[in-house]
Amino acid sequence: MNKARRNPLNSALAHGVLLTYTVIALFPVFVILINSFKTRKAIFREPLALPDAETFSMIGYQTVLKQGDFFLYFQNSMIVTVASLFLVLLFGAMAAFALAEYRFKGNTLMGLYLALGIMIPIRIGTVAILEMMVSTGLVNTLLALILVYTAQGLPLAVFILSEFMKQVSDDLKNAGRIDGLSEYTIFFRLVVPLVRPAMATVAVFNMIPIWNDLWFPLILAPAEATKTLTLGSQVFIGQFVTDWNAVLSALSMAILPVLILYVIFSRQLIRGITSGAVK
Repeated sequence: MNKARRNPLNSALAHGVLLTYTVIALFPVFVILINSFKTRKAIFREPLALPDAETFSMIGYQTVLKQGDFFLYFQNSMIVTVASLFLVLLFGAMAAFALAEYRFKGNTLMGLYLALGIMIPIRIGTVAILEMMVSTGLVNTLLALILVYTAQGLPLAVFILSEFMKQVSDDLKNAGRIDGLSEYTIFFRLVVPLVRPAMATVAVFNMIPIWNDLWFPLILAPAEATKTLTLGSQVFIGQFVTDWNAVLSALSMAILPVLILYVIFSRQLIRGITSGAVK
């Protein structure tokens, strides 16, 4: 009885902590948004004040839309991010299912090998990756970025999803096998729907680094036709002069997809984070 009474309190506490962290995390976003609608003098004079009739200005957004092909950069970022997330979730979930479901010699070593990418950053191999892309003719293509980001996101996806896969009832899967379902059908129809909160968590955690990354787009796809939004925004940052109105406006427009994804998957994200932590 006491355990049952504690559950609502612990759940409310966990949600309260997450809400607090969300507010703290969104405060810089709020500052960027309000300053993107100000004149340059107002940005430096009163950075935390809301724009009024005297300080309101759309010059930043006008500059962004006139200089460079912003919509092309936005399209490239969307293609790379969506394709990378799809491959990370697909291959990560399949690998996690295999590790959690099938016991074979070297299962633990295979899990540790797949998790090594969490401890060893992929940027260490930038030179080798660049040489590989040059030899295969993939430099200045979106496919190069998709492959790199898929490899970057798989270790975390396998690590998180494998723990959730182990919690799926064996009786449910065995019942499917008795009914004649194939392993692929069991995976896609029975297991995947039950681990959606974990998959939403993996998707959000991987989307932000992919969407905001500057390193690999600069190294692997710096051409005008393959620039991502983050790389395209760098045109407004100079060595001696920076157009802060344009930079803040570009950042504001780049933030929108991340916020939309967070709103869509927020319920699943919270369930994925708190699942197993609140008993």
